[in-house]
Amino acid sequence: MQAAISLSLSLPAISRSDSAARSFASGASVGGLKLRFCGLRREALGSETVPPLASSLRLCRKTVAAATSNGSAGKGYDYDLIIIGAGVGGHGAALHAVEKGLKTAIIEGDVIGGTCVNRGCVPSKALLAVSGRMREFQSEDHLKSMGLQVSSHSYDRQGVADHANNLASKIRGNLTNSLKALGVDILTGFGSVVGTHKVKYGKVGFQEKEVTAKDIIIATGSVPFIPSGIEVDGKTVFTSDQALKLEWVPDWISIIGSGYIGLEFSDVYTALGSEVTFIEALDQLMPGFDPEVGKLAQRVLINPRKIDFHTGVFAKKITPAKEGKPVLIELIDAKTKEPKDTLEVDAALIATGRSPFTKGLGLENINVVTQRGFVPVDERMQVLDINGNLVPHLYCIGDANGKLMLAHAASAQGISVIENIGGNDNVLNHLSIPAACFTHPEISMVGFTEPQAREKAEKEGFEVRIAKTSFKANTKALAENEGEGLAKLIYRPDNGEILGVHILGLHAADLIHEASNAIAMGTRIQDIKFAVHAHPTLSEVLDELFKAAKVNAGVSPITEPVAV
Repeated sequence: MQAAISLSLSLPAISRSDSAARSFASGASVGGLKLRFCGLRREALGSETVPPLASSLRLCRKTVAAATSNGSAGKGYDYDLIIIGAGVGGHGAALHAVEKGLKTAIIEGDVIGGTCVNRGCVPSKALLAVSGRMREFQSEDHLKSMGLQVSSHSYDRQGVADHANNLASKIRGNLTNSLKALGVDILTGFGSVVGTHKVKYGKVGFQEKEVTAKDIIIATGSVPFIPSGIEVDGKTVFTSDQALKLEWVPDWISIIGSGYIGLEFSDVYTALGSEVTFIEALDQLMPGFDPEVGKLAQRVLINPRKIDFHTGVFAKKITPAKEGKPVLIELIDAKTKEPKDTLEVDAALIATGRSPFTKGLGLENINVVTQRGFVPVDERMQVLDINGNLVPHLYCIGDANGKLMLAHAASAQGISVIENIGGNDNVLNHLSIPAACFTHPEISMVGFTEPQAREKAEKEGFEVRIAKTSFKANTKALAENEGEGLAKLIYRPDNGEILGVHILGLHAADLIHEASNAIAMGTRIQDIKFAVHAHPTLSEVLDELFKAAKVNAGVSPITEPVAV
């Protein structure tokens, strides 16, 4: 769940006076907000920097014109585009639609920013920033090796909670202001599809309204998944949404699920003094990670900390703490369903994944049936009906379609949809979308894991090779005294195709994008290994990784010039 992806695209010409364009380019206010229209998505970060007039006018005049009027709807419609849901995916789609000159409205029944900004990516990173600082203060050997001494360390729980809440509020405000400044109509209420080109929305207890649009995007996101048998009281048994409020720090907490969410919260809670017990239904921890990286992560992120775990078990029943009694967790064997153990802990965090929020969308009105709650779509995010036929002018992006439940994937899908609506055929390569776990150190990945790559290779008849580099050989990592880490490249030696990259180490979440962009652009190893990286930087971990790959002889390292 990360930042929106921005694409550089040409815009349709829109008539507007030069004097008005100069007014905006020089920093005029729209709705009380100063805008830099050459980088609309910077508004999501609260940037108010205004570029020099000459450079502004070169790229911004058309966008300024679109922003002031939010386009004009096609004949017979209230809007060109209506988006149901204002999370990161809906927001990214709305901004790109305005850039394309589409008159756009966005329907939001809760708050702008959705799960990512309010109950996910954003506040969790605030908590993880705190846990990172605490780990540094607690590691006396680490500090002494750099000549530093810290006499004491502590934290204010409410101050930490306020940091997370304030960050979410700030980003939410910035996103809201960016939509308003561009003229996007924000329609408050829960939206549902009435029929082709028609949506209704409204709050419970109030009369609903209907609006029409040429195209509709569903971007309703997801909610925490709570397995049957688990009673959530929001205080001693809670979801990740509720945990982000950090109302208290339990002495002993059990985390149900060891994926991204569970692993990040284990980092936070152990840094703040809690003991953690993982409950994992599969036979190994961190089942979604590349096995080799997961094994290293267990050695670095779990074994040295106050964490124990049970694998291959289900939490059949969880009862919240009542009348002085602890939280009770009844465990059963995941395969035989026989009773295994009963745990008594202070709190339990349910981190078993997320479910699509698609109930009440009115999909039955257009002959669409969800699959396990997910809206079926094709490769261009266009919704499919019960017979597998395309539903005209209806799209679904983000967690609601289940293709890849990451905030930045939702944004990328939204941008892709707008391109297709505008007549530019666009198919998003989901294998090029990176993911990250913001523990200390971080984990990131893109493409296939090694088992997935080898399975694909066996089916298609090609060879797979592995290259690895260590952070211990990187000057910048050693300067930070953070040499623990690994980068792993999975590739085809016959043609240099990058199949996957996995990183565990300092700033792994930032480093992965060189690999993800290479996959997206189809760049081969024999080309990218000639790229130059600044020294000394962590980026040299990737530089060495690509140089370590051995592409078969006969593949030219430099693209041959095309005869004209």
